[in-house]
Amino acid sequence: MTDIAHMGGTGQQPPQLEPDAHGQAALMLSESILHALVETSVITVEQAVSIVQTAQEVKAEVAKIAGESRQRMEESLHLLSRIGISLETDLH
Repeated sequence: MTDIAHMGGTGQQPPQLEPDAHGQAALMLSESILHALVETSVITVEQAVSIVQTAQEVKAEVAKIAGESRQRMEESLHLLSRIGISLETDLH
């Protein structure tokens, strides 16, 4: 339970952090481009999934080098994983 004394006794909940709008837009655009490349047969679904897997590997390496928190890295990897799953549904 939230300690009201730390919020000036107002009883208000602390503000929720919203995802970064630029990051959301970039992620949606990237996923859309991958799907479009698959749909137009520029790349295969397998190649698109491989691209996402490479992005996951690079993200983990960069996060480690940059000293990024484990939670932030896992959130990023989860988002990339969801894109991979989305692409893999095209295989079936």
